[in-house]
Amino acid sequence: MRKLIYGMNLTLDGYIAAPGDDIGWSAPSDELFQFWSDQLQATDLSLYGRKLWQTMSSYWPTGDQQPNATPAESEFARRWRDMSKVVFSSTIDKVDWNTRLVTGEAVAEITRLKAEDRGPMDIGGATLAGAAMRAGLIDEYVLATAPVLVGGGTLFFAALDSWVNLKLVETRTFPGGVVLTRYETRR
Repeated sequence: MRKLIYGMNLTLDGYIAAPGDDIGWSAPSDELFQFWSDQLQATDLSLYGRKLWQTMSSYWPTGDQQPNATPAESEFARRWRDMSKVVFSSTIDKVDWNTRLVTGEAVAEITRLKAEDRGPMDIGGATLAGAAMRAGLIDEYVLATAPVLVGGGTLFFAALDSWVNLKLVETRTFPGGVVLTRYETRR
């Protein structure tokens, strides 16, 4: 069975985007960017909700061709473009870059994918991850918490029907005061 990992940058008050989907507060250091790139390399399949997919696919397919792209950004762009991805959406009808579109029931498809004997999957997008959280499908949470308060926006954690008990398995501090915490779900 595959491991399902939900990880993103977030603010100290728990938001992955400020009002208006503003992510300008999230400027990762080179070290944090490399951490996420390494995570991507270790991932077999990425699952995206529509909004995060549109954000990622608006830049990363050609991120390595941008005039100011760093070597780390170029590496991330190649990894992102080449990896297998699934987008869950009922409002878009086309995806590119080694991606499959699922328009049906997300939890059923995530459950099916998780049952495969393959490498780890990551999940991104608050709405999609929230559905997976409520269904008890997430095995690991990776939070890169930035020392900023934005006061509103899109929360990292969704409302849950019951508690989820976690075990802290890693903490790291990155430049700029970002604290990474990694938790495994206790089953």
